[in-house]
Amino acid sequence: MDIKFHLALPCRDLGATRKFYRDVVGAKLGRHAENWLDVDLFGHQLTFTQCGAFNFDFKSYRLDGEVLPSFHFGAIVPLDLWNEVHTKICGLQPGVKPATVYLKDRPGEHLAFNFEDPNGFVVEFKTFRESRDIF
Repeated sequence: MDIKFHLALPCRDLGATRKFYRDVVGAKLGRHAENWLDVDLFGHQLTFTQCGAFNFDFKSYRLDGEVLPSFHFGAIVPLDLWNEVHTKICGLQPGVKPATVYLKDRPGEHLAFNFEDPNGFVVEFKTFRESRDIF
């Protein structure tokens, strides 16, 4: 069974969002209208709706001593694609924190990094040492 994930998010600037996900992340663009856009994020659907700023209270949590934002989304990708996206994002967004290995030498060990999109959403890319440990 091939089940897809869908997430709808508010958007401050549809043009900047379109360009970022297409040109920086390398995602395909889907259906769209004047005030919304579907993005194919590695087989999963993100829908951005133009509605201006959205007020989030960014709570955080700790994982392996790192403080991470509770509200974020992202993709789990193979290491070669992870390296490609990481290199591209770091080249375009100075100040992106270095990649971190979480749960080192334990089930669920993965390499991850976070960055902000044009709407201020935190996006995380992960690659797992063992795909069987994703869940």
